[in-house]
Amino acid sequence: MIDAADAALQDLWRSLDTDRPAPEPRWTGASTGLACPLPVEALALGAVAAAAGAAGQRAPEIDPARVGSSFRADQLLRVDGTTPGGFAPLSGFWPAADGWVRTHANYPHHRAHLLDALGVHDDGVAAAIAARPALEVEELVVGRGGIAVAVRDRASWAATEQDRAVAAEPLVRVRREGRAAPVVGKARVLDLTRVIAGPVATRTLAFFGADVLRVDPPSMPELPAQHLDTGLGKRTTVLDASDPRLRELAESADVVVTGYRPGALDRFGLAPEDLLARRPGLVVVRLDAWGWTGPWAGRRGFDSIVQAAGGIAVACGTDGRPGALPAQALDHATGYLVAASALLGLAERSTRGGSIRELSLARTAEWLWAHPELVTDAPPVEPVRQSLDAVEVPPPVFGGTWSAPAHELGADTPEWA
Repeated sequence: MIDAADAALQDLWRSLDTDRPAPEPRWTGASTGLACPLPVEALALGAVAAAAGAAGQRAPEIDPARVGSSFRADQLLRVDGTTPGGFAPLSGFWPAADGWVRTHANYPHHRAHLLDALGVHDDGVAAAIAARPALEVEELVVGRGGIAVAVRDRASWAATEQDRAVAAEPLVRVRREGRAAPVVGKARVLDLTRVIAGPVATRTLAFFGADVLRVDPPSMPELPAQHLDTGLGKRTTVLDASDPRLRELAESADVVVTGYRPGALDRFGLAPEDLLARRPGLVVVRLDAWGWTGPWAGRRGFDSIVQAAGGIAVACGTDGRPGALPAQALDHATGYLVAASALLGLAERSTRGGSIRELSLARTAEWLWAHPELVTDAPPVEPVRQSLDAVEVPPPVFGGTWSAPAHELGADTPEWA
């Protein structure tokens, strides 16, 4: 496990495009418990160690069991002593006429789009999908604004134009376009992300002392349990993207992290190039599901959907039924790499200026396929927990506790602390 983790860290660190030496972590346990046919354990440990190293920890002490628990937070989270539950009833694998389809309907608007596309109520989804080829379902649902993919094996995904585009992208693309500018005082991080990967990144930045302000649109609800986990240490407010206060926040931030599809924020004056033109020392980190080039670059997607389309669900399946990674590892690992990239951007902006940094879940999935030599046994371990008012999953490393519980979504004023 240690050799694989060290090798993963070295590779991930090179991808971050920095002159700083890689950290030399001290691994204090035997396993993350993330057993898998793909090198999920090595990716998880390497990504967390990279975030610690980017924060200036030269020899971070990392307990693999805590890393595993953090990556499985959605499975371990307790609210008022109970498990909030995972995927919604209409999110999952469905047999199609010629294979399988994976849907995502955790959010009300995605559920509505799915039902509208299929022309059924909840109890008719299975039959509607079973009557159609998987690719037909995929195109039908995506065409109505919903989220579904045909489950592909690795060879089928590798033959697509989208996978060729993603494979040609770097794991972390860095563009340095701003002017040098020092950070004065506590770094201000504007968090324009949702779901898991982006909020994990900004939660990590908050842990390291940044003033993180998450902004959500008023028309898009968040899952309460998910926010309890990923909102730790942050403040949170609600603003429409057209509200001039959002631009003011972006133009007074040190880091802006976005998790929306390419171009979604551009018409509001929040394109990364426009932001750097107005604030040259800014660090902008963007992440999306499918990569930044190719025909799927503008599609909506989530960790589970990328796994299903990209061959991971087949690789993790049993008895002809698709499966999944032992955690939403694409989200969590990408989140820690986003945090690492933001921290390195802050560290170098006084000498090399502002920058635009881009990552994607699909490109992180490509990393898993590219490193079969790093697969470990990762035997199961007991989850590591600590009692907080609402959340029982501790930070994966860094040896402390979160600075504050999550605020109620939208409870704070749209201004810096």
